[in-house]
Amino acid sequence: MRLFGWFFGLMALVLVSWMIWGGGWEARFSLEGAVEELDAAGSWAWAWGMGLLVGDVVLPIPGTVVMSALGWIYGPLVGGFLAALGSTLAGLIAYGLCRLSGDRGARWILGEKDLDRGHRMFERAGGWIVCLSRALPLLPEAVACTAGLVQMPFRKFLIALICGSFPMGFVFAWIGATGRESPSLAFGLSLGLPVLLWAASRLLSRRFEKRIESADEP
Repeated sequence: MRLFGWFFGLMALVLVSWMIWGGGWEARFSLEGAVEELDAAGSWAWAWGMGLLVGDVVLPIPGTVVMSALGWIYGPLVGGFLAALGSTLAGLIAYGLCRLSGDRGARWILGEKDLDRGHRMFERAGGWIVCLSRALPLLPEAVACTAGLVQMPFRKFLIALICGSFPMGFVFAWIGATGRESPSLAFGLSLGLPVLLWAASRLLSRRFEKRIESADEP
């Protein structure tokens, strides 16, 4: 299937880039190294940190370490917001670049049948896929690119992206601010909180839609 070929091809590109450059980036971006990198930017440290998170779309930058460094410098609240916003922007850029291919480009890449399959998949479960992917290795931008290619509705994508990016941003900023290394706790919260947020957003959306339908009834 072209859809899975496309998706795993994106993951392979990320993996290959990590194999080629990842070791150097990982050595450069230990927590101490990331803090030094941001400190060197002075008053623009927040912008550089967000820029690094956006650069994770194409470069093997350890995003969670950058998030922790933002927490170290700005504290868990401001640092968390900056980390979450940077992750959200990265997802939006990946989505937007592939959405620009349009329907004709998507059909050329995926073919008629697989594009329709992608439409149905992201219509049914796209929100869960997007929000849960943000905390997993290799998947975040591959999922965002695929969501853009199959033209997942932007509003739905944005809400799911926020539900996935914001918990992770605040969790790792908190870890950086407090100096606590808790990989299992961070991973659990980065997956568990998005599930709760997305479920809550769907519940509120359904209630809102029902109110609109009730208001339209004579």
